[in-house]
Order: sequence, then C-alpha cells, then structure tokens
Amino acid sequence: MSSNKTIIITGTSSGIGFVLAEYFGKKGHKVYGLSRKHTESQYFKSIPTDVTDNAAVQNAIAEVLKTETKIDVLINNAGMGMVGSVEDSTKEDILKLFNLNLVGAVQMMSAVMPKMREHTFGQIINVSSIGSEMGLPFRGFYSASKSALDKVTEAMRYEVYPWNVNVCSLHLGDIKTNIAENRVKTKVSESYKKVFDKVYALMNSHVGDGTEPLEVAEYIDRLLQKDKWKAHYYFGKFGQKIGVPLKWILPQGTYENLMMKYNKLDKNLLID
Repeated sequence: MSSNKTIIITGTSSGIGFVLAEYFGKKGHKVYGLSRKHTESQYFKSIPTDVTDNAAVQNAIAEVLKTETKIDVLINNAGMGMVGSVEDSTKEDILKLFNLNLVGAVQMMSAVMPKMREHTFGQIINVSSIGSEMGLPFRGFYSASKSALDKVTEAMRYEVYPWNVNVCSLHLGDIKTNIAENRVKTKVSESYKKVFDKVYALMNSHVGDGTEPLEVAEYIDRLLQKDKWKAHYYFGKFGQKIGVPLKWILPQGTYENLMMKYNKLDKNLLID
C-alpha cells in the first residue's frame, strides 16, 4: 500500500484486532481502533466504541473525520464466538451474537461509505470464518452469523462497485488468540454434556495450535495492495481450508462423516 492510508479497525482491544492495528500503525498508516474499552498503544488511536450502538458508531466516525479527510480501509474485525447446542440456545443468546457479528459490521460499513463514495475509493474487509461455510457442531449460530455476514458482503459488492469500493470476506481458520476465554458459552443440557465437553476441549486445542495473528496481518497487508478482490479469501492451516472445497464437491453424507471424524465424534457417544 502507498503511505498515509487511513485505516479503521474494529475489535482492537486484544487478539487479532490489536495486532492488526499495531502492525499497520508501525508501517506509518493512520490507524483508528474501535473497541468497547480504551486501548493504550503508541501506534494507533483508540476510540472507545460499541459497534452495536449506531449512535456510538456515527460519533466515532465523526471523530476520525475531525482530523482525516478520507477513510481508505475498514476492517470489520469485532466479533464474538458462541458455543453450545442449537436446542439449548436462547433467543437472547442468538440476538446478542447476531447484533455484534452482523449488525455491528453493517453499521460500520454504512458509516464509512459516504466518505468512501466521496473519494471514489475504499476497501472493506469483513473478517469471517472458514466455519461460515459449514454448520459446525456446537457452533451452529456462530457459523450462521458469519454466513449471514458473507451474504451481505456479496450483495454489497454489487451495490458499491460504481464507486470503486472493494468489499470481501476474509475467512479465517483457528488463530492463536484468547478467543477461547472470551467465547459465550450457552447452557448445555445433560443430554449433550458428554459430547459437548469432548468437542469443546478439541476446539480449544485447535486454537492453541492455530496460526499466529501476525501472519493474518501480513496476509491482509498483501490483500490491500491488490487492485481487485475476489468475494472470498481463506486463510488458515491446510487441514481447515480444505474443508471448504470438500463441502462443495462431496455428497452431504460423505462430508458429514468426514466432519464427524475431524471433530472426533463417535455416533455412539451422541446417544450414550
């Protein structure tokens, strides 16, 4: 990327967002990090913002525009994980998840679009998940929330194309962060507890063996240098990325059997 880009990143208090904000700040870009709590860093300006509150989003963008004349890049990274069975999830759990993972991202895009349209340039990356391409056991609503964001991303690409604004979904595999500590864990009834505990331990081990956040930053840096984007990019370890094309080409039953093995689910355990 050329110098002096204005970059807004959400979810910068920790994890991938913090690494992204510091990475691009160190490269000399003007970086604004939006998260619910203030974050100290010499490389980016922190603006406490709840992205689910549209008034707070509008105020944050107005603050950015007090000193900046343009917004070049938005990285919608803020999000949350949720684990638990579909049956046990409550309406409140589901709405809270979608409010952040979908509505928050949409409100951020709506807030930056007028300035991007004015300058006939913009790049928007919606951080999604490889898991958005398939329903993951005990992460069904997380998969659904990211899949919904993917479809909004696809629709928006058509709508903002006339103003030279690129939009894409970046599907990440497991990244080595503290996401395991911050996931929302819904009630798990006794019927599911034995198999859930096994799957939950496995998903946490996958995070522990995940890709370093700095590698994500380097990948996004390369992506921002491209003139034209595809709708979807996939980043992570091969064993996770391969699940996407296999979902497209394999019969559903065969794919489900592979997913059962990957998640170490024994059918006898499910009904034990």
